[in-house]
Amino acid sequence: MINFHRIELDYPIIEFLAFAMGHLTAFLHASNKLAAKGHRVSFIIPTKTQPNLNSFNLNPSLISFIPLNVPHIDSLPSDAETTADVPYPLQTHLMTAMDHTETTVESILLDLKPDFVFFDFTHWIPALARRLDIKAIHYCTASPASIAYTLSPERGHESPPNLECPPLGFPPSAVKLRSYEAKANAFFRMKEFGSGVSFYNRIMASLKDCDAMAFKACKEMEGPFCDYLERQFRKPVLLAGPLIPETPTSTLDKKWDKWLGGFKKGSVVYCALGSQSNLNKHQFLDLVLALELTGLPFLAALKPPTGNNSVEEALPEGFTGRVKGRGIVDGGWVQQQLILSHPSIGCFITHCGSGSITEALVNDCQIVLFPEFGDQIMNARLMAGDLKVGVEVERGEEDWFTKDSICSAIKLVMDENGEVSKEVRLHHAKWKEFLLKDNLESSYTDEFISKLQDLLQ
Repeated sequence: MINFHRIELDYPIIEFLAFAMGHLTAFLHASNKLAAKGHRVSFIIPTKTQPNLNSFNLNPSLISFIPLNVPHIDSLPSDAETTADVPYPLQTHLMTAMDHTETTVESILLDLKPDFVFFDFTHWIPALARRLDIKAIHYCTASPASIAYTLSPERGHESPPNLECPPLGFPPSAVKLRSYEAKANAFFRMKEFGSGVSFYNRIMASLKDCDAMAFKACKEMEGPFCDYLERQFRKPVLLAGPLIPETPTSTLDKKWDKWLGGFKKGSVVYCALGSQSNLNKHQFLDLVLALELTGLPFLAALKPPTGNNSVEEALPEGFTGRVKGRGIVDGGWVQQQLILSHPSIGCFITHCGSGSITEALVNDCQIVLFPEFGDQIMNARLMAGDLKVGVEVERGEEDWFTKDSICSAIKLVMDENGEVSKEVRLHHAKWKEFLLKDNLESSYTDEFISKLQDLLQ
């Protein structure tokens, strides 16, 4: 949760709420942009998680963290606070824990008296906000294209929804689900996601009950999807711009700086699949064996596969010895921004989370798209199909990939003389130049704040 104050009294106070690690970092990036415009920010965050984000707070005199104790739920480990702390099957209980903070959150809102509250999966926020005369903004970390494709109200006319095809009126795009992806999405929509509420009902309540929807997005990249959402939900869609993270105040850990410094420029493959990764043992093995198969140096930041307590115990027999000196698989938290900006990084295998995509686009690394589920798949189709900035790992029927298909995607982008590599490098360079254009971020932030003010009129 974030609360920001402008120095002038007639400017809004804003709050955010999220328990997913990737969402917390996304909200903090937004806070930094707002603080750069002179706003004071109060960021409500799970207590033990705060140290992981301290170095990303670029305006500590304006951005204050407010610790929030996460209530204990019997099905959760005692220290669990975010999606980074639990395997995927337990995340539903984490959402239940989040729901149990409503009384505490209400007390905080009463004390801070904000004009706006920004939220994501906390579907009870709009009703709470209305009682307190606060505007509720659904700040969505998924892309406009993903929300437009899967959650358009137009789907309400389909029984059951045909997720293999885009909804009526959807803009022309490569964004589309394959048969097995559509089945998985349909199953997940109805799966409980905390407090006995399905994921679909939770997110749709958030979207339908909010006063406005907001995205980390640019109209130059996703304008048609944003226009479609405004028509479908009949409410404002606010764009915060690309929200490119500023360089953290910390420096890269000496261990990683020294190790990466031992390889030539643009030669290392970096792989990270995010805090919600849910690879099974077989998938985990195929991924690390693919990295070995490339013959390239690599650094993989991965969670242990389902059923394992550590990445070390899950590695193939003899693997560590075979890749010694050129490959590392690490199960800890790493400084992704600083790693991606290191000169030796030549390729980034990403799960296609929104933040990771942006970080990839503003660096020189080539992009291999490795989506696992949900909006990650839509982001991959948008990046590979519409924007043509990366290569998606090919999968067979029923969502099956192999070490050969992963290795092939890496080699395609790393081959400087190959036609595929030339194309994605050309488009990547174009979008990097656009995203780093002078005044782009500032103008988007100004317009974002202006549209928030309009909501109060």
